[in-house]
Amino acid sequence: QDFGIKCILAPSFADIFYNNCFQNGVLPIVLPEEIVKKIISNSELDGNYSLSIDLESQKIWDSNEEIVLDFDIEPFRRHCLLNGLDDIGLTLEEEDSINSFESSRSQYGGVL
Repeated sequence: QDFGIKCILAPSFADIFYNNCFQNGVLPIVLPEEIVKKIISNSELDGNYSLSIDLESQKIWDSNEEIVLDFDIEPFRRHCLLNGLDDIGLTLEEEDSINSFESSRSQYGGVL
């Protein structure tokens, strides 16, 4: 993400890499190999070729309007990416509940 990469398209990802993408705010999208090859070919033939990816509608389209695709993403991961949430951000979403729980506990946590 530090290099401006927001999405990676590939026929497959190793599990660790796939999960790390989400942890770093990058959207990994699995597409059929023939589609990935077509995208690469189009980009090599046309220097102005581009893709647009809409995470909200879960659609991909290209500047030639040749390729229009739907993609799947788990709702929780989609929510996190759309809202810029990492593990700390998710925890902070529950800050009021955490504070309420902590204030309801005795000073010694029930241990004497």
